[in-house]
Amino acid sequence: MTNNETSRDTPVAQISRQISASEFSCHCCYDILVNPTTLNCGHSFCRHCLALWWQSSKKTECPECREKWEGFPKVNILLRNSVEALFPDAIQKRKDDIQGDNDITQSLLAFQKYGNSLTQVSPSAGGANQQQVGGFFSGVLSALTGVAVVLLVYHWSSRESEHDLLVHKPVAKWTAEEVVLWLEQLGPWASHYKNSFLLERVNGRLLLTLAEEEFSKDPYNIENNSHRKAIIMELERVKMLGVKPPQNLWEYKAVNPGKSLFLLYALKSSPRLSILYLYFFDYTETFLPFIHTICPVVEDEQGEDLIAKFLDLKDPSWKQWRRFLLKYSFLPYQLIAEFAWDWLEVHYWTSRFIIVNAMLLSVLELFSFWRLWSQRGLKTLTRSLWSHVWKVSTQGLVVAIFWPVIPQFVCNCLFYWALYFNPIINIDLVVKEVRRLETEL
Repeated sequence: MTNNETSRDTPVAQISRQISASEFSCHCCYDILVNPTTLNCGHSFCRHCLALWWQSSKKTECPECREKWEGFPKVNILLRNSVEALFPDAIQKRKDDIQGDNDITQSLLAFQKYGNSLTQVSPSAGGANQQQVGGFFSGVLSALTGVAVVLLVYHWSSRESEHDLLVHKPVAKWTAEEVVLWLEQLGPWASHYKNSFLLERVNGRLLLTLAEEEFSKDPYNIENNSHRKAIIMELERVKMLGVKPPQNLWEYKAVNPGKSLFLLYALKSSPRLSILYLYFFDYTETFLPFIHTICPVVEDEQGEDLIAKFLDLKDPSWKQWRRFLLKYSFLPYQLIAEFAWDWLEVHYWTSRFIIVNAMLLSVLELFSFWRLWSQRGLKTLTRSLWSHVWKVSTQGLVVAIFWPVIPQFVCNCLFYWALYFNPIINIDLVVKEVRRLETEL
């Protein structure tokens, strides 16, 4: 070591020996500062002392001079490094004591959570210009989104007669063209037989009189046994209902407008409770087709798989229940994604929106569980679940009461908003959760 370096280090060593720990004491606990946090007024306190003060008083003001602070107080890094360098043993002892105190730990977590929420609501002054620009473009995007929703509602309302005619019109009044439309919707394989139905001018009345033996003979000549059975099974459902059963999303919405809107929002906020609701209150019409789609009976034989698509009224097997319950417990949104995946050929873009939204909701759910685990909130999990069940039940009851007086146009706007624009909102939520996790780490 050179003489110059020795001469520079000696005064610092002499000064450090003259400084006592009392000169770096907190005016709340009167002990040495740990993670010193400096307020706008200039006073510094231990961060946990400031958190305890904030939690007990719920005031954003200095404990000493009562001047209100602005924003969220930050740790004074220069002061912290200086104190830790001068008094390492005392600081380490205090940190061990703080970590062993559960009340202090909970106060620090609550204080940091308050800071995170405050940062999201009121960003720093340095990003004020960006916030104004972002707010402007967010407003423009919201306006364009609202216009897009209205246009979607108008577009589909004008085509309502095309999609919803057969699900409301009695079978006996079907024309020959409508019978062919019903036949084509059974699957791509059914298009091979539409010419025979058109040549014979098979209308609704004639369709109701046809039996399986007639389908195997001239002029229909349906020789494929699986195709013939599928047509007969679907014809039996038509005879039983008196109208065409819904076979896609738009037809289901036309028959059950209230239920479709309820399921769209309920599956997003509480998928497990919603599926449980379907099991208890809508088993035959909705739950059975759902479980047969996501957990099919046969996957290897093509002919049997074709017939399985028309066995929605059959109770699931134990193997189906086992697969279903495993996904239902751990990845409920995957069930919705698999259901949408099965309908890719029918609803090309809509199914993709649903699949992306299900993936985003799964990520958000994982973030929620991580937050509970990291903040030791598992002890309050039961209370939170009961609170969530009560909230969902109350909201569902309110919607059920006011549903008859809500205009259909408003319901359609809410439906298309949740279907096509919720994924955009959830992308923003996922980005915020990732940033929050980086901040906490």
